[in-house]
Formats: sequence, C-alpha cells, structure tokens
Amino acid sequence: MNFFDANAGACRPTREGLDLLFAARCERPLHVIAGCSRFAMTNEIEFAHGKREYPVSVTSSVSKVFLLSPANVSGERARQLTSPRATFEAARLYQSPEGVPIALAFAFMSSLYFRGKIAYALQFAGPEDIFVIAPGFGLVPAEWRLTPQRMKVLEKTEVDLRKRNYRKPLERAALELAEKLDDDTPVVLLGSVASGKYVDVLWPIFGERLVFPAMFAGLGDMSRGGLLLRAARANRELEYTSLAAPRHKNDAGDPVEIARAWARSHSYPMGPKRT
Repeated sequence: MNFFDANAGACRPTREGLDLLFAARCERPLHVIAGCSRFAMTNEIEFAHGKREYPVSVTSSVSKVFLLSPANVSGERARQLTSPRATFEAARLYQSPEGVPIALAFAFMSSLYFRGKIAYALQFAGPEDIFVIAPGFGLVPAEWRLTPQRMKVLEKTEVDLRKRNYRKPLERAALELAEKLDDDTPVVLLGSVASGKYVDVLWPIFGERLVFPAMFAGLGDMSRGGLLLRAARANRELEYTSLAAPRHKNDAGDPVEIARAWARSHSYPMGPKRT
C-alpha cells in the first residue's frame, strides 16, 4: 500500500493514507507520515526560559498555511493516551523516548474534530505547511513529538490571553511565520473564531491573510469535524472568509443543515464523488 503520492511535490497522502485518518481510533496517521522525507523534524533550539521549541519553516512556494487549534488535554481520552498501562500504538509512541507526533496524539484525544482538521489540512497543503497550536510552545509542526515532559507543559498552560506562558510563545511563533510568508499567502485557522483565544493573538500579526472556513459559523465542534472529513474525502476545498466578516450564525438558515446539504452535493456517502 502506498501512503503517499510519489508524484506530489508536497508529499500528499493517497486515499489509502487518508483512510488511516478516518479510522475509529485514529492511531496511525502521523506514524506513517513520519516516513515522509520532506517531513523531517527540524533541529531543536534551546530558549532562555528552558522550553525546547522548533523554528517555524515553510516551503518556498507555499500557497497557504493551516493553523490547527489544540485538543483538550484534560479529558478522558487524554488520560487513556497517557496511561502507563495503555498498549495501543499511539500510547506506545507516547511512552517511547522519541514521543508521539502531536497531531496523532490530538487526533486521538479529540476524536472527530481534530481528525477532521488534520485530514483536511493534509488534503490541501503539504505537511510542512501545517502547524498545531501547542499551548506553552506556540506553533509546532504536526510531527512535533509529544513526550510526558511536554505534556506537563500543555496541561499547565491555560489557553487564556491573560496568561503570558500561553500568549508569548504563540506571538513569537506567529511573528516568525509571518516573516517567511508572502504578503498574499492565506493563513487558514481551523479552530474557534467566536472567541479571542486564538484570533486576538493571530489577527494583529497576519491581518487580512487570516481566514477560516465560512461554513464554520454556527457549527459545533463535531459538526465541523464531520464537515472537514467529508470535504477531504471529496477533495473539495471549502470557501474561506476573512475574520473581518461576521463570525456568527447568519440568516441563510440552520448552519448544520447547510453543511449537510453541501456534503450531500459534493460527496457520496462512502467516499468522494468521482468524475
């Protein structure tokens, strides 16, 4: 089975590779992605405050960048992943000296929503142009390794703009990323835009470049995850809107029914519409 299209310059997953992301437990995808030669881990940098972070790097011809909001690291599934008694693949990687890729860990912890975000981002961007918001560390590649030590930092870092240990690493990483992008490169936020916990840090840095899927407005997390999975399966990219636009439910109708209608018109129940 080929998990990546050898002809795709961005090391894009094949349908078989994407199917791993849709698996019920979602335990394998980033373990497979780690084999992509263009997804090599960058050298770590030691910062004065003691945390180890990764420099932000993107491809030279990037067409868009995806920023994925984090999973809840205090829930039941997070406890399952970090349990020393757990034996499933993601847990074994977490217990290993190298750690587990953060996208794989978050996909397990949050189930449908993050699984939809990473599957969608991988369908429409190269792995090196996808970053995860990691509280306490800023923006990290999807392959960034989550260890028990780093997990303690995530658990202690509240996603609150008033908290310097959350805000400053995110600001620093976003500024570094902004310097490496062309002025017209979209930065797609796959996460909450109704509150300021991400937007109030990212908008002053990226401005009009910061966009989000227009269909997200009014949808809950599970509905967003399902929408993203269907869009990835159908290879149909959603329309994006600027954060300057209204971010609440509009008069077009029930957002869930609108999303379902879009999904029905763009994909078959068991996979993408074929032409």
